[in-house]
Amino acid sequence: MVRKLKHHEQRLLKKVDFLEWKQDQGHRDTQVMRTYHVQNREDYHKYNKICGNIRKIAHKLALLQPNDPFRIKHEQLLLDKLYAMGILATKSKISDLENKVTVSSFCRRRIGVVMCRFKMAETISDAVKFVEQGHVRVGPDVITDPAFLVTRNMEDYLQWTDSSKIKHNVLKYKNKIDDFDLS
Repeated sequence: MVRKLKHHEQRLLKKVDFLEWKQDQGHRDTQVMRTYHVQNREDYHKYNKICGNIRKIAHKLALLQPNDPFRIKHEQLLLDKLYAMGILATKSKISDLENKVTVSSFCRRRIGVVMCRFKMAETISDAVKFVEQGHVRVGPDVITDPAFLVTRNMEDYLQWTDSSKIKHNVLKYKNKIDDFDLS
């Protein structure tokens, strides 16, 4: 523990802040990682690089003439792709990419967060545990990576595996268990 600075020391160091460093960016990365239960810092940095690349592409497209057919075509392709991935909530305009494409928007598409949104798990950390233990599948594929990004099309196919005890307990609770599944 550090002692409290005396009055003259505070006056000398009033323009220096030892608690907030510019390179830390206010610890935004740890806050996002804690909120969305991102376990690897590399995942956060990958999402951050992707966001930067998307903004760079959008800026370069914005430099073209507004009626240029290349610009119109590629703006629409970029917006459609981001909407299909679930990064953008609506098919908006290219100027929205500056504010709406963030690391948090990528983290909201992680399988644990989507499971919480669909009420398959109570918390994101529980959902991550279920994924790591192999209780969840998307279509026919069992997913064991909690960094798996679920697109809008994949949301319909997110379900419990057939051999999962969680699925068995949910069906038992809803009185929908099949006698064939008991064996």
